[in-house]
Amino acid sequence: MQSTDFLSNLGVDILSLLQPQSGERILDIGSGNGDLTAKIAAAGAIPTGIDLSERMVKLAQQKYPDLNVQVKDASQYRTDVPFDAVFSHAVIHWINSPAALTRSIWLALREGGRFVAEFAGSGNIAILTTAMKEALELHGYTWAGRNPWYHPTIGEYATLLEQNGFRVTFAQHFDKPAPLKGEAGLRNWLNSFADYFFNDVSSADKESIYQSIEAQVNPHYEREGQWLLDTSRLRIIAIKEPS
Repeated sequence: MQSTDFLSNLGVDILSLLQPQSGERILDIGSGNGDLTAKIAAAGAIPTGIDLSERMVKLAQQKYPDLNVQVKDASQYRTDVPFDAVFSHAVIHWINSPAALTRSIWLALREGGRFVAEFAGSGNIAILTTAMKEALELHGYTWAGRNPWYHPTIGEYATLLEQNGFRVTFAQHFDKPAPLKGEAGLRNWLNSFADYFFNDVSSADKESIYQSIEAQVNPHYEREGQWLLDTSRLRIIAIKEPS
């Protein structure tokens, strides 16, 4: 799995789209280690970070004891005092209840408030997931139910927002190749997601499957000892319309 520091560095660009202002109340969905939440606070805004992971919330509290970060399920989140903005980086593709999440975001915002997000979209690591599917099926395993992600197209996600009371003012779908560390980078990635993709695979089959995956993606991913994943991202800005 990509390190949280790496993800935090990637998230700096999306903060320029958020443009946090002094005194604004901003909800950070999937606040993780708190790095981006802290940058929002440094701009003078008043952020609230929420994350489903108790471990990540504890880490954020240790790093930034002055931050307001809480263990919450974003798809069920409710607030009595609306926010000026809702922000999310590298999280929405992990939430497989997009309609419920969209409703939570709409309810969390004041009228005219903005939603700014970046997450993995359609086509993200398509070469790798295709190779995993083929290798698993070749060894007698089914692919169904293994992929944990929500990867919408730009049209699908913009439509979801529009159907739930938002006006989409910016939408971008772009490729952002992501480096994996060292020659074992791909295998380390496979191991980090093994609980999702290979939890029922025997040790002997796993080694054979890994070799098959590496052979299939090598021509596309390996560049002079460096593995580059074919990651694809969506960036969205949407405004809450009056109800």
